[in-house]
Amino acid sequence: MLVSNWSQQNKLLKKSTRQGFGDALLALAKNNKNIVVVSADLAESTRVQKFGQKYPERFVEVGVAEQNAMGIAAGLALSGKIPFVASFGVFSPGRNWDQLRVSVCYSKANVKIVSTHTGLAVGEDGASHQALEDIALTRVLPNLTVIAPADYNETVAVTKAIAKHPGPVYLRLARQNSPVFTKINSIFKIGRAEILLRGNDITLIACGPVIYEALLAAHELAKKKIRVEIINCPTIKPLDKKTILRSVKKTKKLITLEDHQKAGGLGSALAEMLSQNYPVKSIIMGVNDTFGESGKPDQLWDKYGLSKKHIVDNIKKLLKK
Repeated sequence: MLVSNWSQQNKLLKKSTRQGFGDALLALAKNNKNIVVVSADLAESTRVQKFGQKYPERFVEVGVAEQNAMGIAAGLALSGKIPFVASFGVFSPGRNWDQLRVSVCYSKANVKIVSTHTGLAVGEDGASHQALEDIALTRVLPNLTVIAPADYNETVAVTKAIAKHPGPVYLRLARQNSPVFTKINSIFKIGRAEILLRGNDITLIACGPVIYEALLAAHELAKKKIRVEIINCPTIKPLDKKTILRSVKKTKKLITLEDHQKAGGLGSALAEMLSQNYPVKSIIMGVNDTFGESGKPDQLWDKYGLSKKHIVDNIKKLLKK
């Protein structure tokens, strides 16, 4: 649910989703001694450093060994623990996909894979660290739930939810500070999409912090009597078919938005589902079969076609078809 002043960008608090994860994990650990963390030399960056300082007996530092981290996590899970493996998207699942596939997903091990640096918004670290393929790598794996929360508050709620979820989860987070536009203490339900703004002209479905660009675009278009239905779809697998189908059957037009390759991500997942249930005219907005580069997150979103102005242009384009 949106905060009342969501459209006033300059007045919103800015915090990263990775920080939401770190804060929530620390709070959860106080009452759940089965929660453990496996880190691969990135404790500070992934916001699990404070966990390690407070609970050193429940913190495993493997160094730069992401494959080893996943194997250890699988063993801990099969021993009754709830391990959170924290790394960057290019390393996990990028470097340890085989261990994720066999040791975690095949075994249905209760491992939570947390990637704090994903998408173009990783920013200055550039193409080598901008994970633009991780949704594709994870949603293809059986038994694995895939979630990409929109802001700090939603990430706190998501972290609490996945700690209770009995099975492997991939949690896709972001490095940059971004607007906090959802209400605090919202209860998150895995597999549930949420309509943030209601409209009758076109449906826009997005995940992750980039959805705020869609909200700004909808706010601008509302002044021109164009009503955009904005759906936050944090759970990419499994999709909330009921909410999505109800919306697209009403509007007959769909735009998807994500900080990820067009191929294999949220847009692909939605296209696969809709092609078998209710095909509609659509545009997939994402990175178009290229790598990223170094830059500020907002500059990169603009250059690669994910910013508010590009969303507005695509909405107008699709409405003319």
